[in-house]
Amino acid sequence: MNLKDKIRVIEDFPKEGISFKDITTLLQDGKAYKEAIDLCIKELEGKEFDIIVAPEARGFLVGAPLAYATNKGFVPVRKPGKLPYETIKYEYELEYGMDALEIHKDAVKSGQKVIIVDDLLATGGTTLSTIKLVEKLGAEVVGVLFLIELTFLDGRNTLKDYNVMSLIKY
Repeated sequence: MNLKDKIRVIEDFPKEGISFKDITTLLQDGKAYKEAIDLCIKELEGKEFDIIVAPEARGFLVGAPLAYATNKGFVPVRKPGKLPYETIKYEYELEYGMDALEIHKDAVKSGQKVIIVDDLLATGGTTLSTIKLVEKLGAEVVGVLFLIELTFLDGRNTLKDYNVMSLIKY
């Protein structure tokens, strides 16, 4: 199955000049969604890890089923104020200002091996921020896995110190 064919491309969304990759069409096709998760599982074969971490919200759509299928725990990374327990925060710069992500302070343990999962690799900023949170808690990021990679934005270079895997490249 060609998963790229299952992704709807919407031009000029959310603003002019952006070619948005909409995974909702892949998600609503049960066979395509299963195939995407199965291919992600194949990418993780042979990799030793303890837990999967994913940033909100679309990362949850890939990370949670992977955690289930690999019998690993799942840790959500969220925008500030969304997690109910004590958190640590990482602030990062965007083209137009600042943003931040949080993780529960007890979400991963020192020495744990972590796979970070998200739907899309663009510039790598969100993933790098997630990595910083995980590492601040003493865990080791052994890989980052994406459903889609926008190669022209060179996010892989931002993550050059990590094992980057992606299924679909644009």
